[in-house]
Amino acid sequence: MIDLEQFLHDNFGFPTFKPGQKEVIQQLLNKKDTLAVLPTGTGKSLCYQMIGQLTEGTVIIVSPLLSLMEDQVIQLQKQGETRGIALNSSLNFFEKRFVLAHLNQYKYIFVSPETLLQKEVRTSLSQVTVSLFVVDEAHCVAQWGVDFRPEYTKLAQIQQECGFPLTLALTATATPAVKEEIIAQLFAHSQEVSQIVYSVNRPNIGLIVDQTTEKEELLISYLMQLKQKGVIYCATRKTAEMLDRLIKEQTNLKTAYYHGGLTPVERSLLQQQFVHNQLDVLCATNAFGMGIDKPDVRFVIHYDCPDSLENYVQEIGRAGRDGLNSIAILLYQKGDESIHYYFQSESRMDREILHTLISSLSENELDELALSEIQQKWIQGYLDQEYTIEELEQRLLRKEKERQQQLRIMLNYIQQSNCRRRFIQQYFSEEVEENHQVLCCDNCGLSFDSYRGQIVQSPEENEILDRWEDILIRLFKE
Repeated sequence: MIDLEQFLHDNFGFPTFKPGQKEVIQQLLNKKDTLAVLPTGTGKSLCYQMIGQLTEGTVIIVSPLLSLMEDQVIQLQKQGETRGIALNSSLNFFEKRFVLAHLNQYKYIFVSPETLLQKEVRTSLSQVTVSLFVVDEAHCVAQWGVDFRPEYTKLAQIQQECGFPLTLALTATATPAVKEEIIAQLFAHSQEVSQIVYSVNRPNIGLIVDQTTEKEELLISYLMQLKQKGVIYCATRKTAEMLDRLIKEQTNLKTAYYHGGLTPVERSLLQQQFVHNQLDVLCATNAFGMGIDKPDVRFVIHYDCPDSLENYVQEIGRAGRDGLNSIAILLYQKGDESIHYYFQSESRMDREILHTLISSLSENELDELALSEIQQKWIQGYLDQEYTIEELEQRLLRKEKERQQQLRIMLNYIQQSNCRRRFIQQYFSEEVEENHQVLCCDNCGLSFDSYRGQIVQSPEENEILDRWEDILIRLFKE
């Protein structure tokens, strides 16, 4: 039997496993399909990387974002593993054709669900022996799978075509309902699913909600006092750009904005600049953050009300991955949630027009209509007889109600007068520890000043010199 700790040290350079990693790896080595819910910062990617080294065949990793795939490929390269590829829309025609022709030469293939379902990709994949099928950020199966990225609901087709390989679903947060949906979507073929679940609680992240009518002034005040690396989350692209301008005008902080309207190259560059301390603050929408490899993010500030507690916990979890004290501050002004009511009303309008459109629509007419990409996906699914229009409407209606309930829970968190950490753990159906740590929340005596008093300040602490390997990788990447 292999000594996993020794293998970890020899091949990855770590002396010990982080919580949950070894349990997941052992289950996979025992050929058990596994759902792993491990907190942000616990190194979930190491689980499939090690299995890839210990087994023959190719590891397929379904990943939601281009920047996340590229970052994971870079991390493999830093470890000396050159057989990783991000198979996505950033490849040009000739690059994609080359990759597909040599697919069996890659050990780790990162791919979006949309790309994975393309006919040419599925044809090439049929020639590959898949040792492990990974769905990274698996909460997206439930969060995005019906009304935003329906390709997530079709991953079982790929599993079947690959002969139902050993499957690993990875996420940092999942309520019991989300875990059930992940299992139903990804493990319906499995007789037994091993579940490795750790608490979402991150005791080194203090929780503060600041209700104010002067958010801009308060934000600048926080930034001037923190003087560390952090992320500011916004609900819209417009707000992210506005805050970027505001911070540039009123501080000397190096800042930039990040959202889905930027090109893949721009987003990748910004992410690398932030990771390598060339930026102090990123003003971002929720397009930023999944899998970011930056351990020393000291704060996450939400300038706008998040749309759900699930997303909020995911986003604040990007702080303090090194285990040091960090802080999550939510700025709330009465009525902030109206932007989410607007998004929900748009979704409702989309659903209501479906029946009218489909009743007189033929497949040849689909391209002629001025439809959004997601509307085209819904209608194409109907034309492909994946569901009836009534079934689709019911799915979308259920998702609408879920999102309305999630927003209500988020507002309850904001208005909460009891322990916020307890509220989060209870929402995720976790056992609540009775003993409070010093760095808890504003309802348990934590103030911004008391948090600042716990920071170990060092002017050069964040000025980390790049290793020569990192520099070479970035040069070749550019």
